[in-house]
Amino acid sequence: MSVGIIMLVHTAFDRAEQVARHWAASGCPLVIHADRNVPNATYRKFIDALSDLDRVKFARRHRCEWGTWGLVAATQEASEIMLNSFPDVRHVYLASGSCLPLRPVQELIDYLAERPQTDFIESATTADVPWTIGGLDHERFTLRFPFSWRRNRKLFDRYVALQRKIGYKRRIPNGIVPHMGSQWWCLTRQTLSAILTDPERATYDSYFKRVWIPDESYFQTLARLYSRQIESRSLTLSKFDYQGKPHIFYDDHLQLLRRSDCFVARKIWPFANRLYNAFLTDAAGAMKRTEPNPGKIDRIFAKAVERRTRGRPGLLMQSRFPVEGRENGLTCAQYSVFEGFSDLFENFEPWLAKVTGTRVHGHLFAPERAEFSDGQTVMNGALSDSAKLRDYNPQAFLASLIWNTRGERQCFQLGPRDHIKKIEWSLAKDQNAQISVISGAWAVPLFKSNMNFADIRQEAALLQQVESKHLDVLRSQWGKARVRIWTMAEFIEAPMEPLQTIIDEIGKQSVHGLAEVPKMADLTGFGQFLQNLKNQGMHPYLMGDFPVEHRLHEPQGQTRKPYLVR
Repeated sequence: MSVGIIMLVHTAFDRAEQVARHWAASGCPLVIHADRNVPNATYRKFIDALSDLDRVKFARRHRCEWGTWGLVAATQEASEIMLNSFPDVRHVYLASGSCLPLRPVQELIDYLAERPQTDFIESATTADVPWTIGGLDHERFTLRFPFSWRRNRKLFDRYVALQRKIGYKRRIPNGIVPHMGSQWWCLTRQTLSAILTDPERATYDSYFKRVWIPDESYFQTLARLYSRQIESRSLTLSKFDYQGKPHIFYDDHLQLLRRSDCFVARKIWPFANRLYNAFLTDAAGAMKRTEPNPGKIDRIFAKAVERRTRGRPGLLMQSRFPVEGRENGLTCAQYSVFEGFSDLFENFEPWLAKVTGTRVHGHLFAPERAEFSDGQTVMNGALSDSAKLRDYNPQAFLASLIWNTRGERQCFQLGPRDHIKKIEWSLAKDQNAQISVISGAWAVPLFKSNMNFADIRQEAALLQQVESKHLDVLRSQWGKARVRIWTMAEFIEAPMEPLQTIIDEIGKQSVHGLAEVPKMADLTGFGQFLQNLKNQGMHPYLMGDFPVEHRLHEPQGQTRKPYLVR
């Protein structure tokens, strides 16, 4: 059994030829589709260059344009040739001409051989993905998109506005549930052939021809009907910026790509000679065998996006000049807000009160009541713990609490389960607020709960939506609070440094550092819990990178507790 490679080539045919030969040298059959927009002379030259390879075939050409049906039609055509011409193929891997294998091809073959019934394709419902750009989530499946977004932008927008105005909605055929994900998948022969030979294929094709960006939803949706086992992830490393455009990898990304442990990366600059020379090598010169883990470099890309969109603190320029705030401050003194800490650590509030000497409350904006410190029901200034009174004017509640306890720093907990919508903008715009967030930590109580998994998935999707919108508020251009955001995975890698930083900012600095730290919850099996959510169509992205399984080069065993060396 072998792995068949489908290549969609649009440009840089010299590099596509180089990569095709690399695939073929390891015994992988290829079916190549070249964009119909490519000149015939260039296409014929490309065919002649690969004429010496026996297991390479070419598909009928389609006109491929971003966001249109042509990309799906090209993939269908190439897939049918692959399945009919190479009966020994068990998995079909979709790649582009700008993709670059990062590891020996034999490792990919062995990896898939160990998982003969597994389909690797990102497949999540529209409500659970953060990728959509431009305000079209579920509407891309209920409206019609006959015009090109790139060539006829005005006509595209006007037709969408017209459909919204008249209330037009398309019927989704046969009750299928639309899913979205990366275009670059790896499907088994059984799943792919079932999609291509479906008796209702004509109906599905007719429907998806007028869906926006169908290459990110056609196979992702139909694979849910036939797959025996879906791993909702791609084996191809592909990153996108905040505008939805793919990141291009250059020569100086060499070490970054090595850290990803992925089998294939996209999108490679055609003139990145160093990358092509480094990765198109024999097995001895390639990377170590390990589980693909593109999340290892997510934080670097996240920081790059933040630098691109927000700029550096204190740096003003003509392209990013801040709007001056008109308010005079919500509160009179500094205070600290902790989000996710009480979920990740046991008895976090007593520990923080002991270390800092401040007054540490629970969740002041909890649905049931305001959780004042030490279980008090009335605070300074006759503030009641009544949720009804608090929610009547939450801004005034917070301002009163800080005013009536001035001289003593206040700390409290906040999370997506709390009533945060009425207070989050006030917190974000308050320059006295010090907000520390461990994003995704709300999943720990769900992980340890005894709820049915269907209920867990529903609750996780809801909490993720709430926290995602909340983080957008904290990162907004109008925010003046001191905000620190860690993903959960980033935080637990080295919890001592952020904890020490938070304590120092509160004002309790120590020459020797922290003498004791709170006890962290047991996270054994948490990575598999997140993967189970992905496999059920819910994409947990806020907690960061948690490997599905132990990497091959790492010994299995219990994680050691963090400790301090003086």
